[in-house]
Amino acid sequence: MSSVAIKSPIDVVLPDWLNKCLIEPPAPILTEEEDRTYNGNALICRAFQFAYQLHGGQTRKSGEPYIAHPVAVAEILRELGGSPAMIAAGLLHDVVEDTEITVEDIEARFGPEVRLLVEGVTKLSKINFTSKTESQAENFRRMFLAMAQDIRVIVVKLADRLHNMRTLQYMSAASRQRSAQETRDIFAPLANRLGIWQIKWELEDLAFKYLEPEAYRETQQSVAEKRTAREEKLLKATDTLRRRLLKAGVNCLEISGRPKHLYSIYQKMQRQQKEFHEIYDLAALRIIVQTNEECYRALAVVHDSFRPIPGRFKDYIGLPKPNHYQSLHTGVIGLTGRPLEVQIRTLEMHHIAEYGIAAHWKYKETGGSDHTNLTSSEEKFTWLRQLLDWQSDLKDAQEYLDSVKDNLFEDDVYVFTPKGDVVPLSPGSTSIDFAYRIHTEVGNHCAGARVNGRIVPLSTRLHNGDIVDIITQKNSHPSLDWLNFVSTSAAKYRIKQWYKRSRREENIARGRDLLEKELGKTGFESLLKSDAMHTVAEKCNYHSVEDLLAGLGYGEITSNLVLNRWREVVKARQPVTDVITFIPKESTAKTSRDTPPISSRASDSPIIGVEGLVHHIAGCCTPIPGEPIVGVVTRGRGISIHRQGCHNVDHVEYERLVPVRWNSAMENRGRPHTYPINLQIEALDRVGVLKDVLSRLSDQGINVRHAQVKTSLGQPALMDLGIDVRDCSQLEHLFAQLKKMSDILNVRRLCEAEDCG
Repeated sequence: MSSVAIKSPIDVVLPDWLNKCLIEPPAPILTEEEDRTYNGNALICRAFQFAYQLHGGQTRKSGEPYIAHPVAVAEILRELGGSPAMIAAGLLHDVVEDTEITVEDIEARFGPEVRLLVEGVTKLSKINFTSKTESQAENFRRMFLAMAQDIRVIVVKLADRLHNMRTLQYMSAASRQRSAQETRDIFAPLANRLGIWQIKWELEDLAFKYLEPEAYRETQQSVAEKRTAREEKLLKATDTLRRRLLKAGVNCLEISGRPKHLYSIYQKMQRQQKEFHEIYDLAALRIIVQTNEECYRALAVVHDSFRPIPGRFKDYIGLPKPNHYQSLHTGVIGLTGRPLEVQIRTLEMHHIAEYGIAAHWKYKETGGSDHTNLTSSEEKFTWLRQLLDWQSDLKDAQEYLDSVKDNLFEDDVYVFTPKGDVVPLSPGSTSIDFAYRIHTEVGNHCAGARVNGRIVPLSTRLHNGDIVDIITQKNSHPSLDWLNFVSTSAAKYRIKQWYKRSRREENIARGRDLLEKELGKTGFESLLKSDAMHTVAEKCNYHSVEDLLAGLGYGEITSNLVLNRWREVVKARQPVTDVITFIPKESTAKTSRDTPPISSRASDSPIIGVEGLVHHIAGCCTPIPGEPIVGVVTRGRGISIHRQGCHNVDHVEYERLVPVRWNSAMENRGRPHTYPINLQIEALDRVGVLKDVLSRLSDQGINVRHAQVKTSLGQPALMDLGIDVRDCSQLEHLFAQLKKMSDILNVRRLCEAEDCG
């Protein structure tokens, strides 16, 4: 490293390669041919000067000039063999987020290739989201879409994340935990999926350092204490193998020992429930030869020199991993009687093992042009294509994040079709997971399966090397029982989708009833056919009103949310007088008399408009705070409080209506009331499902007044619950929590058929 002074009060320490580029930079305006002649130096030089100017005056949490971060990212990309466009994107990746520069400005100055890379890694910080989960999910959706256009996007993003993790000590404790967890859950598995182990191991160790600091320090200290003895044993084994390989005529380019990374050692200790001194294979020998044939000859020499350990041989040359990793792995008993791992590969395999997809640029001199699109060399990245195929169908942000994590797991099970095609699946997958991986219709019509020529139950777990043949029948369809044993998120999603579609008419009818109760029968059919209702469906992310009704009936969306969207649309389209015409049930409450003013001292009553009067919450519609309400004067029971739109208010005389509203001021003073409502939960019929639901309610601090379960052979279980909630917000949060449970098929609110007039 050396420093170069730029016309600025700040001196920036730059890598030698970048410093050299800036000492005698080529002319700022060059043709493409001239730019190639300068090996991209012009592009990199312009990118640095532009980033330096825009980040001038900005500093990092560490106190160093902000430009140090883009320079460090560019340095990592250069080590990975990144093209000039990638290095330029590394220098520019933060300017759109942190300055007024737009991606259009980037394209105008540096071309569409750099713009695509920068746009792919830019965070969506200027967009407002309803929750952090939604923001995170949308960031990943955008990143994966950009990866499909150019896989180099994620390499730039990984370089950015790696340097941020290297400097994480300057962040707050909460930020460190959040970034480290996200790195372990998402970015380290992504690096593994792309085969960039050089980055993967460092990300995992850094995340380990901040998430489990005590375990990290203990592991680090234990490894350091035994380093000398371990290196001596590796040296003896290396000398022995080198002599025997030479004698066997195997051209060994390199043979070396490498220590295992801290997090992998710790994982092994946890997985095997062992202490550090009980873990023997803390290092591995790597043998690099010239050809595939010599890999197998070297394997024979290793097994002849040391005793092989049964079950420890893996041939990733004949059956590469989805990230293109190839190598022979074997475990042997070393000279000291301790286990030793040996990896054998060619030089090209080694480059791919270290740099993954980046090896295409670093060692094949293609500049990325032949290796950037998902449809070319990345067609084997089925995990990415699967995310792209159905990510748009997953409306729930948490469900999408869970599916991302499921698809990034490191270990796959490799099974074969009857024609010999390899299908990678997640561990624990069954024939149903396999069927849906082949095609949705194969899964939907699956009637049985043969594994290795034998008929097996559909719940049978698949193992490496199994040959799976799916038996389909035209009249077969998914069973809800499949959700009890399928492993992959894709299979679970497809089964639920079929279940929704198969009961679509029933769900539409249920949704129609729910909405009719809220909006009233008068003009309801015309209302459903109106442009306004179609707009409501679009605002709720549905293509049609029928889809909206089906979602409402199935419990994907609440009637309260639909009503809120409806009011927004009507208010935007109509004057206030017309709104009353469109919503006759609410008009009775709004026009019966003026809303009483709120006194300077907030009322002690949870409902404003009935102070000092006998009143009760109607059992037919059980309104809760957040829902529009209306009072009805009853005979002998005071004032009955109903939801606006309740069917029991349809024919009440005008004179008996009382305008009321919830007292939000009282709730804000920390004196919240609770209100009884009834729920019906449709769930898979299994032992303990009610206990799991009650536990989830208890976690939310919700009181359960009564619970009843109804079961029928071959049908989902129906749970009727009476609970107490504070308001609509708590109820909607509860609905979201219940729907996250894998066994829950539907949740809806019930109203009693009680005459409250």
